[in-house]
Amino acid sequence: MDTHMHPTALAPILRGPQIGPRHDIFGAAHLYKLLPAESDGGLAVIEAVLAPGVGAPPHRHADEDEAFYVISGAIVAALGESAAKRLEAGSFFLAPRGVSHHFHNEGPELAKLLVIANPGTGLVHMFGAIDEAGRRAGGMPAIEEVVAICADHGVTILPPG
Repeated sequence: MDTHMHPTALAPILRGPQIGPRHDIFGAAHLYKLLPAESDGGLAVIEAVLAPGVGAPPHRHADEDEAFYVISGAIVAALGESAAKRLEAGSFFLAPRGVSHHFHNEGPELAKLLVIANPGTGLVHMFGAIDEAGRRAGGMPAIEEVVAICADHGVTILPPG
């Protein structure tokens, strides 16, 4: 017996391309490759596809650390007080909880990101509530509703700049 093995209650998961639950967040398609319930609440792994002009406004998380890996295309991102930087495929950035960040695809092609949130439960619930609000509104929900949903999940939307 290997003395370095520790038992786990996690089940193996194998998801192919385009397989997994989805949310639409402000025009960004979120495809969940791993849900928090599948990792004992520890992680959410999201493939996010951003059309040109789509992204996340300045915000910070009270409860999650987020890691971002640019799979394809390019985004412009900023962390804390640092100047925004163009990040092309192969780039990575980490937004620890409490650190403000924002990103967007300035185009002209789709950008694809792998996003890992730890823990992931609150974030997935927040994205679900935003997706539902968008469905009710028939598109983009009112910004006041989005800000309130985010606040309920420990995410503060910050003013631009």
